[in-house]
Amino acid sequence: MKKKLFAILATILPFLVFAQETGKELSMDERIENAFAPISKVVTDVVFYAIPIGSKQVPIVIIILLLGALYFTLYNRFANFRLLGVAIRAAQGKYDDVDHHVAETVAGDPTPNDDGDSFETIQKEGVVGEVTHFQALTAALSATVGLGNIAGVAVAIAIGGPGATLWMILAGLIGMSSKLVEATLGVKYREVGEDGKIYGGPMYYLTKGLKENNMAGLGKVLAVFFAIMVIGGSFGGGNMFQANQAAAQFKLLFGITSGSGGFIFGIVMAVLVGLVIIGGIKRIGRVTEKIVPFMAILYVGAALIIIFLNLGYVPGAFKQIWNGAFSASSALGGFIGVMIVGFQRAAFSNEAGVGSASIAHAAVKTRFPASEGIVASIGPFVDTVIICTMSALVIVIMNLKNDLFNYGDVISKQVLLNANGQRIGGVDLTSLAFESAIPHFSIILTIAVILFAFSTMLSWSYYGLQGWYYLFGKTKIADSSYKILFLFFVVVGASSSLGSVIDFSDAMIFAMVFPNIIGLVILAPKVRAEIKRYLKAIGHTE
Repeated sequence: MKKKLFAILATILPFLVFAQETGKELSMDERIENAFAPISKVVTDVVFYAIPIGSKQVPIVIIILLLGALYFTLYNRFANFRLLGVAIRAAQGKYDDVDHHVAETVAGDPTPNDDGDSFETIQKEGVVGEVTHFQALTAALSATVGLGNIAGVAVAIAIGGPGATLWMILAGLIGMSSKLVEATLGVKYREVGEDGKIYGGPMYYLTKGLKENNMAGLGKVLAVFFAIMVIGGSFGGGNMFQANQAAAQFKLLFGITSGSGGFIFGIVMAVLVGLVIIGGIKRIGRVTEKIVPFMAILYVGAALIIIFLNLGYVPGAFKQIWNGAFSASSALGGFIGVMIVGFQRAAFSNEAGVGSASIAHAAVKTRFPASEGIVASIGPFVDTVIICTMSALVIVIMNLKNDLFNYGDVISKQVLLNANGQRIGGVDLTSLAFESAIPHFSIILTIAVILFAFSTMLSWSYYGLQGWYYLFGKTKIADSSYKILFLFFVVVGASSSLGSVIDFSDAMIFAMVFPNIIGLVILAPKVRAEIKRYLKAIGHTE
């Protein structure tokens, strides 16, 4: 354990030394940026390697995610649609009696004993797990419902026009299938500690599942690679980026220009995050089951109010979305360009196929892996089909009404031009659209951004910790060292502007796709068997 931690420090140290030696007159932000930029560029170029489709360059990782989602949708006979009712009822706890306590006899299982126990009924009348179906769902949702739903959608609509909304919805719907598969496997191959704590996710189903398929060596390599990537992603995109954006929005609202404002905000945020993550997934689940519905209602509620107040523009907005989805406009990249923008936004938003969410879902209290897989399929529906679509609708409606900006006037992936030619970011555009209908909406938006960032950090801290456990062992030293590092990066993210570090961490998150999709495809037959087993247990007929 100590040797491994020392190896990590030895890897980081040269960058810190380089940063100090090459520019003592530079700020710490600039030193780290200069040292990390070359590495970040190489890694991001590899992970997001793009191939030309039409006039657009499409990252291969996005193509893999979409093809994987389509394959799982067809392979499981559209379970993402036909079992949506089952998913909602299971999340509500309607099947808990079957799921938790009733002894089950299926083909190949021993007959239950006189006291009603069988090998399927763990710990006599209880069941392994730490959180409920709903808590596991909200914990996973809290990691994906975030700035991508606010800023990312605005940029996507600006680049691809209103039509990108339709393709975004379609990608979200098929992404439900990927979540179903990975969450089912997360539960099926999880490990249970002596203290009842759960350890699950791609690290375990890649190791155990592929071993069952006589691919033990491949499984181990893929699992270790995934664990390293999920740790890096948890420190960057799941932490520093969230803290940075929340601090920026907070300072903008209150007009804080002091350099120490972000640092103080980061300290406060780190304390709040620390109070929750010290309690593990149980406390994270209890917090997210309250925060996620609240922030979703807050944000979606505001969107619905705007739509209701502007009903006269709704038909025109839908017409723009439908016609734009098949647009041949060269300014928007043509039909293929619009479709790709929508698909990319959905993939980046709900992370279906990345594998991270299966770590949270693995902690659920259940005896049937497919019960949680089916519940998990709700995630992309809420994240992309509902929340992202609400953002898109408001932006399209208010732009139709007030001519806020011109579609296609984008000068970078995060900066666009409004109707007056001013440079604005994605969050600014969403704020502009909402505030044009609801005065002082920037206050609500700031609350939403901070809550989104906070909840995202909670879930990603758990994801990274599970990868840390896998690599360094399930010890108290491993637990404490990771959490201290995570809270340190909260402060760093809030008070710094580390562009290359953030880009690098995003690449690490999407690098998780490659080992994960390989495992999902190989283990797909086991998921289909688990779905049949669960549906039989709850008496669901189709």
